[in-house]
Parts: sequence; structure tokens; C-alpha cells
Amino acid sequence: MFFLITGLIVLVAAFGILGRAFVAPRLRAAQSVSGIEHYGFTATARVDDVASRSIINDLATYVGGAVSARFGLFREEELRAHIVSAAMYRLSPRVLFGYQVLAAIGLPAFWLWVSLNSHMSALLVIGGTVLLGVIGWMAPVSYVKEKAKRRLADVDYSLPELIDLVVVSLEAGIGFAGSMDVSATRISGVLGEELRLTNQEQRMGLTIGEALENFQRRCPTDIVKAFVRAVVQGERLGISMGTIMRNLAIEMRLRRRQMAEEKAHKAPVKMLFPLVFMIFPAMFVVLLGPAMYQIVNTLGKN
Repeated sequence: MFFLITGLIVLVAAFGILGRAFVAPRLRAAQSVSGIEHYGFTATARVDDVASRSIINDLATYVGGAVSARFGLFREEELRAHIVSAAMYRLSPRVLFGYQVLAAIGLPAFWLWVSLNSHMSALLVIGGTVLLGVIGWMAPVSYVKEKAKRRLADVDYSLPELIDLVVVSLEAGIGFAGSMDVSATRISGVLGEELRLTNQEQRMGLTIGEALENFQRRCPTDIVKAFVRAVVQGERLGISMGTIMRNLAIEMRLRRRQMAEEKAHKAPVKMLFPLVFMIFPAMFVVLLGPAMYQIVNTLGKN
């Protein structure tokens, strides 16, 4: 009875938050529009834009703001760093935090509803509720982190190709900024997108050093840091950029080889689990099954 009442309270609270999150942004938008219209302006496009927003995003934004304001669990800078590394620029840290809270509440509530209808034991109900709460809290951030990890690995893998193109362009008489423009048109994928964004920042007035430092903040890997550090120091000290890039290309390829060797050394350890728990039992069944069957039949006849 206690779990039934708790589940009903959680469901009523969830529906109340959902309804309030759905209505509150539109009420605030209507009040803003009415205030603007009082001065002789209209904002039809803005109202349509607000009306077309996702209900889930509205709910996540409201819940994230309410929980962070009351409990102080919001880590904005950390979440923003993960979002920028994953290139999910339409997602704000507050919305991501709201998804964490919703998942941490919604999954246990669903499990309570299922368990109360199936008459499970109290230990299983409590354990599943706690486990799903932890999974729901960690899942949104883990997804963003995994996407950022794959993206940064793609940048690290493609960076030696960028350095080779920059070296060729510098030896052809093109300046470093021009070689970055040429390389951005030749390289595709994640690194190409970052290069085009870096070149766009330079066109908007940033120096090459500032644009590259922003590139380093978006992709904070050791290889990118070494590349940016070498370029910035070369620009400040007046060292030949071609020499720096050639030495850096050698270092980058050495790092790529070391990373490949590291993955090769980790492969046997990663293969141990599927071998022991999946492949070996199947082999034992196929190889020893007929022999065991014959032994059992022989002993049974005797």
C-alpha cells in the first residue's frame, strides 16, 4: 500500500510539473507580446517560434532551472564544456541538467508503476528504483560525453593530415592563414568543420592565435593543444612556420603510432570477457556435449 501511494504521488507530481512547464513559457511569451503591442509593435513570428518549441525541451528547461535554483546541483561550466566538445550547440547546460532530473525521476516512477502491477518483492522494487534513478541521472551526461569522445578522437586522427596540407601550402609560398583556408576546403569531417569555424572567427576580427585558442577550447585534446601551442609560439617568436609544422608532423605521426600500439596491447584484455563467458561455453557444449551424452546413456544402461 505504501508503494502504491508513493507511485501515485510521484505520477501526480510529474503530471503537475509537465502541465506547468507546458503552460508557463507560453504565458510569459503572451505577456511579453502584450507589453510590446502596447507600444505599437507586434511579434507574431516570435509567438510562432515559441509555440513550435518541443514540449520536452520546455519541461527540461523549467525543471533544470527550478532544481538548480533550489538545490544548487547545477554544474554549468562542466556541462557546457561537454556540450561544446560534442558540438551540440542547440543544447544548453540548463536543458541537459533538466533531462538529468527528468530521467532520474521518470525511470524510477515507471519502474514503481510496473512493479506494483506485477506484485514484485519489496527488495526488488527498492533496488530497481534506486538503480534506475542512478542510471537516469547519469545517462544524459554519459551520452553527451560519449559523443564528445568520438568527436575528439576523430579530430586527433585527422590532425596529421591537416599538418601535411599546411606544410605543402607553406612550401608553395602561401601564408599560414591562407594555408588554413586551403586545408579547410580539402579536409572533411569534424576537423574540417572546426577549421571552417576557426577561419570564420578570423574573418570576424580575431587574431590567428585567439581563433586557435578557441579551437583548443572546443577540442581539448593533447594533440590539439600541442598543435595550437606550436603555432602560437611560432607566431610570437618569429620562427619559420614550415620548420615547426614539419617537426610537428613527425611528432603527430609518432603519437598516432603509439596510440595504435596502445590499442593493440589492450585488445587481448578486452577479448577476455567475451571469450570466457560467450565463446568458450559454446565450444564446450559443441565439443563435450556428444561425449557427455554418450557417457550418461552408458552409465544409465548399466
